[in-house]
Amino acid sequence: MISTVLVANRGEIACRVFRTCRELGVRTVAVHSDADADALHGRVADAAVRLPGATPAETYLRGDLIVKAALAAGADAVHPGYGFLSENADFARAVLDAGLVWIGPPPGAIEAMASKTRAKQLMGIEPLQEVTEAELPVLVKAAAGGGGRGMRIVRRLEDLDGELAAARAEAASAFGDGEVFTEPYLEGGRHVEVQVLADTHGTVWTLGTRDCSLQRRHQKVIEEAPAPGLPAALERELYELAGRAARAVGYVGAGTVEFLVAGGRAHFLEMNTRLQVEHPVTEAVTGIDLVALQLRVAEGEALGQEPPPARGHAIEARLYAEDPARDWAPQTGTLHRLAVPDGVRLDTGYTDGDTIGVHYDPMLAKVIAHAPTRAEAVRRLAGALERAEVHGPVTNRDLLVRSLRHEEFTGGRMDTGFYDRHLAALTGPAADPYAPLAAALADTCGRSRFGGWRNLPSQPQAKRYLMAGEEHEARYRHTRAGLAADTDEVRVVHVDAHRVVLEVDGVRRPFAVARYGDQVHVNGTALTALPRFPDPAAQRAPGSLLAPMPGTVVRVADGLAEGAPVQAGQPLLWLEAMKMEHKITAPATGTLTALHAAPGQQVEVGVLLAVVQAT
Repeated sequence: MISTVLVANRGEIACRVFRTCRELGVRTVAVHSDADADALHGRVADAAVRLPGATPAETYLRGDLIVKAALAAGADAVHPGYGFLSENADFARAVLDAGLVWIGPPPGAIEAMASKTRAKQLMGIEPLQEVTEAELPVLVKAAAGGGGRGMRIVRRLEDLDGELAAARAEAASAFGDGEVFTEPYLEGGRHVEVQVLADTHGTVWTLGTRDCSLQRRHQKVIEEAPAPGLPAALERELYELAGRAARAVGYVGAGTVEFLVAGGRAHFLEMNTRLQVEHPVTEAVTGIDLVALQLRVAEGEALGQEPPPARGHAIEARLYAEDPARDWAPQTGTLHRLAVPDGVRLDTGYTDGDTIGVHYDPMLAKVIAHAPTRAEAVRRLAGALERAEVHGPVTNRDLLVRSLRHEEFTGGRMDTGFYDRHLAALTGPAADPYAPLAAALADTCGRSRFGGWRNLPSQPQAKRYLMAGEEHEARYRHTRAGLAADTDEVRVVHVDAHRVVLEVDGVRRPFAVARYGDQVHVNGTALTALPRFPDPAAQRAPGSLLAPMPGTVVRVADGLAEGAPVQAGQPLLWLEAMKMEHKITAPATGTLTALHAAPGQQVEVGVLLAVVQAT
């Protein structure tokens, strides 16, 4: 039997595997990069081994170092998690050649299915060999890996070469394999997948469907099980195709067969030869622990003849440190607080006080709700996210809540174009208009009534905050009876440093207030306290392009130099942050008057990259 498992991964999935290992009495070993020296997955493991360096190429993509770490720590098995080397057949062979147990499918099955081009050929589908106007739109995809990396939609033939180059670079950075291919892009389809689990005795379970249609940048955001509204005949076809794919390659362990459902037909996309990020929704409806079954299958145990029946409905939302209103720009900084209400499952690789860095995926956590019906699960998850405490960098939490409550989602009519159609409406202002007043009132606690202000008690005080990208002013007064709002519409009921109660139109409303330096969180609203007098040095020239996130300049447009004419929307340079490439474009047609970026340069958020003078 397996006694010690090394997880060749990081963050949330490493913590997830460790949790099951502890329940089974199996010891755990973590590996960590220098950037992850204090990460949660290293702290909760029984032992941890350093991988020198910070980038994935130096650390989590170094199979040789990971195998050495397993042997040095006395592990007898390796679990790959998802991403990184989880679908790398050479890594699986290296683990087996070292005399270790590989908790995954045979290397031959990985080779057959982990490359999307070979998988499609196995299923009788050939990728496009040449793209013409007639084939547009097409999808450029990485042959290895997943998570939306190395994927681009191409709608104009003149964009194809550039998108192929960008996809190759992103895939090589994320998976160590820059192979890409093109296939027809089907508009308006649903992303539906089937979870499979197979043992070494010939049994293959199909454990139900999942719908993962809500995606941004081809990466899933909200997933659910079972996929709603599928006709019985189509569901049977999906199960048959998934089982056939697994049996065709002698599959062993957990895997997922993915389809695009369009026009009532199932179109095979790929088979992921690993555990999926969204596996908890299948666990919730079946009542099984997929990681525990992975270990038991790796130990040679047989599955039962029939999988457990599904009960109820489960939905998962991925909480990302990113700003959906700014082209999904990833965010970094300190996660001061992360907590969700009771009644939902939280899978995370972070805890209060951890730092969100630039080197890896911006996913903070997964929140999962299970209920007897889909409507109840939707309501439970939306309510839990709305009441969650997420204090730190900007996240997609508000987007998740609005998405779950959107009539297209509640009605089960969503498809992969959901965010293309609705993103603007889903990211509009939603901040609480009374949050700045609550923050300002809480800030008065512990400070002398007159200290620092030199104003008479009857005069209004003002404090400015940045909220939802806009500046807001909160005005209040000191009276003999205590603090009062500078308006008759609001009555101040209670004030302390962490809690404010306001009465608005006869309704009492409590506000929980947490402050971290200039950052203030009031219920679910994030604010930034602004100085009383703006800093003149902070002003920038019109047309200044600032780094929207910390990262690395990976490319500058060919021939770009100061004095060059540029067109509005023209790509000027590319940043890589959190394993994704981000394009920086000209804000207007004009002249490039300054260029401060060069390939390989590390930049912090707000650094001046270039200046375009409009004409």
